[in-house]
This record gives sequence, C-alpha cells and structure tokens, in this order.
Amino acid sequence: MNHDSHDPRDIPILTEEAEKHEANNHLASLDLKAVHAALVTETLNLADSLLHRAAKDIEAALFERVFDQLRAQLPELVDRVLREHAAVGGTPAVASSTQAAAGGTPETNTDN
Repeated sequence: MNHDSHDPRDIPILTEEAEKHEANNHLASLDLKAVHAALVTETLNLADSLLHRAAKDIEAALFERVFDQLRAQLPELVDRVLREHAAVGGTPAVASSTQAAAGGTPETNTDN
C-alpha cells in the first residue's frame, strides 16, 4: 500500500500531530487544559449534530415506509370492513355507505 495515499477512515491522533510539530515550539506556549476543553466541547457538539441529523434521516425513512405500507394496505382494509358490515347488515349497509359517500342519505336519494 502506498504511504502517500489517504484513507478517509484514518483519524489523526492529537499526540501524533503534536510530535510532528514539536520542533516548532509554538505548541509549548498553549494552555493544554484550555485546548483539551475546547477539543472536547467541539467534539461533543459535532457528535450531537451528527446524531440529530441521523435521527431525522431515520425518522423520515420510517415515516415514508409506514405511509407506503398504509397506502398499499388501506384499500384491502376498506374492502374487508365494508364486506364484513355488508354481511352483518345485508346489502342496505353497502347502499347506505355508497349514498353517504356520494353526499346523500337513504331518505333523500330518489334516483331508483
């Protein structure tokens, strides 16, 4: 494997970066506690942001899946419930539901 190639899974380690730049001596003047606190804060903020984005993506995907299943299963559900109620009450239940869906009532519908 070529040492010059960059693997995006490689995460730089702070101590390695510090050792590389140790000769520059500008790191010696840093307040290590402040740097540590800033790194922890920024890392936690980034993790929080990424988790919230991932949760929203997951939620959107789940809602889409549920609505797709509802669209697919709803026609059969409506047919089954209408058949069950028609079997219990006879054919007037189907006629009543058809008239109600058309905006009329059994008493006011006169086109026989």
